[in-house]
Amino acid sequence: MGVTRPRVGVAVLTRGDRMPELRALLDSVAKQDEAAVRIVVVGNGCALPGLPEGVVGVELDENLGVSGGRNVAWRRLREFGDVDVLVDLDDDGLLVDAGVVQRIADLYEAGAGRLGIVSFRIADERGETQRRHIPRLRAKDPMRRGLVTTFLGGGHALSMPMLEQTGGWPDAFFFTHEETDLAWRALDAGWEILYEPALVLQHPKTSPARHAVYYRMTARNRVWLAKRHLPAVLVPIYLATWAAYTLTQRPPLHGLRAWWAGFFEGLRVPCPPRRPMRWRTVWRMTRLGRPPVI
Repeated sequence: MGVTRPRVGVAVLTRGDRMPELRALLDSVAKQDEAAVRIVVVGNGCALPGLPEGVVGVELDENLGVSGGRNVAWRRLREFGDVDVLVDLDDDGLLVDAGVVQRIADLYEAGAGRLGIVSFRIADERGETQRRHIPRLRAKDPMRRGLVTTFLGGGHALSMPMLEQTGGWPDAFFFTHEETDLAWRALDAGWEILYEPALVLQHPKTSPARHAVYYRMTARNRVWLAKRHLPAVLVPIYLATWAAYTLTQRPPLHGLRAWWAGFFEGLRVPCPPRRPMRWRTVWRMTRLGRPPVI
């Protein structure tokens, strides 16, 4: 960060099928006490209707997935040259507090240049947070603040210098586990990841399995994570752990078939480059409560 107060930009991906929700989200961004310096909306394989004044639209001819679409948003914001922190928000989310941008700027201003990622708390209309949205193991309290090893895709803030150093999102992942891939690279580069429950993105309660490609890409990208980032001795341990966990969850038969197809696809198809994290990072993650085998 520079010596001035961090400047916050906002990026939203949409496929054009949630326009009332997108407009409500953009209204909530516009009502922030501290204004975002830039707002970009990426139409991921879709045309964009009229956007509010000051919002930059980028229309892509094809759906590049979450990873590819977010990279487009990041690079568009980078072109302006006046954004220090990028905030990604789901297009069906809502900022219910007008102090979100201000709090993010405060956090990065106090972060001494080490804060790479800030994870929001995801809560439904009743204020409840699903267990899968708590970025810790064996944790049931969504209000526990602190350093973690991963973050939530629906709402988060990213340091622009961190993105430059790590290379941004993994395009090939398309969907699922792209956050973990970026988190592991950020941790290995020495950045911190903070879960801040005071930053809330209101979001409908959903299941990731609603997406047709969920099971296949979940398995494929888990294998790619291991192949890309883990020391060789940890790769089979990590994959065995996740295979066992998947079986205990008893997915539907069609989901299990898709999962195993994705698993073997991940083994068969390379996803370069391979840059194993340092053992120092493995130990750091272990001390934070989540060794990279779980």
